Amino acid sequence: MKYKNIFSFLTAVFFIYPGLMAQQQSKAKDYLHIPGPITFKGKSYALTWSAHPAAAYYKQEYLPVGDNADTFTTMLLAEVITGNTDIKSIVSRKLEELKGIKASNPVVNYNSFDNPVTGEYMIDFLLSANGPDGSLQVVERNVYRYKKFTDKSGNKGVLLFGVSTRSYGNDIDKFLLSLKETKQDMVNAVAKFPLPEVTVL
Repeated sequence: MKYKNIFSFLTAVFFIYPGLMAQQQSKAKDYLHIPGPITFKGKSYALTWSAHPAAAYYKQEYLPVGDNADTFTTMLLAEVITGNTDIKSIVSRKLEELKGIKASNPVVNYNSFDNPVTGEYMIDFLLSANGPDGSLQVVERNVYRYKKFTDKSGNKGVLLFGVSTRSYGNDIDKFLLSLKETKQDMVNAVAKFPLPEVTVL
């Protein structure tokens, strides 16, 4: 079964099945020219999948070597919208999207934060997917950080850096319990992470 991985920071039109796409793309193109691999919390992540589905939109996913997109436990994301895009509007659209999902899925939960000094925003949210029998099969926690940028060529845009952590089947209860104790740790780690410099040619 393929699970929709990340609810993109654009709209539902960009929902993606990363495992399927990874099989179709043997070598991911680094559209954002991010030096890699990326090291996060002492672990190395390599670019495994990328897409440029719209003129102003880029998406890249990073996994530890050997991990599979269908069964990963931790994934890094880098997404970019180019142009003079209003970062607050992007975040608001994401929150509205999550609000709509939560209306039909009680597992979904989310919080948002902003930093008036840096102009950055963060969203911490929980998603889930059920199997054909209706049982809870996947729970995914995401921490997204949004920041405006200008690259070396003068291109402007909004960068999303995100970390997704997942649990499956019988491990979900333990995963949810651990979040109660360590929830803030990931928020702090993402907030303090030196964001990669992107270049959009």
